[in-house]
Amino acid sequence: MDGSMDSLRARFAEVVTSEAEIRAATGEAHQRAVDKVVDVIDDHSRRFIAASPFVFIATTCPDATADVSPKGDPAGFVKVLDERTLAIPDRLGNRRYDTFRNILANPGIGLIFVIPGITYTLRVGGTAIIVRDDALRADCAVNGKLPEHLLVVAVSRVLSHCPKCMIRSGLWKPEAWPDTSGVPSFAETLVAHAAIAESIEAVAASLAAGEREQLY
Repeated sequence: MDGSMDSLRARFAEVVTSEAEIRAATGEAHQRAVDKVVDVIDDHSRRFIAASPFVFIATTCPDATADVSPKGDPAGFVKVLDERTLAIPDRLGNRRYDTFRNILANPGIGLIFVIPGITYTLRVGGTAIIVRDDALRADCAVNGKLPEHLLVVAVSRVLSHCPKCMIRSGLWKPEAWPDTSGVPSFAETLVAHAAIAESIEAVAASLAAGEREQLY
């Protein structure tokens, strides 16, 4: 890790190594940005989470690198158990369990909730555990199918994130979307990265079947 960082730093002429250097270039944070952090899921945050069908989950790998995993379900799938506790159901997937394995090694967690069409996001930080309580699993069932596990988050900080990044990207404006004709399909990328012997068409068919039959 240290060797690779040294190599990376050597490629650039001006590497920032302190917060003081950052502040010298850009100044201090606006006071309202400092003050907007709260330590509970208040009514404003609860309503945002209830309308969100998508969340990014950040955790720390055992080797100290970071990982971000997306989770999506019908809006409100993340349950607010109380003002300091969230529950996130885990649906069928590829069984890598990157997030779970990271949490078992380091419980720190960060979440970003997204709502289509809304240009600001909600950030939540805290610590997490993995649970299998039957009542909670049943409460998160979809089409009668219970999640095997849930990620339960003890919330320590909550803050809204300003909309500038969404506005700059044109994320919710179809007329601003890029040309994706050159983007490889998931099947094509999977064949290349996993060195799969099957054809792209066969892998695509398998993926499509999974999307039809194994969402829950």
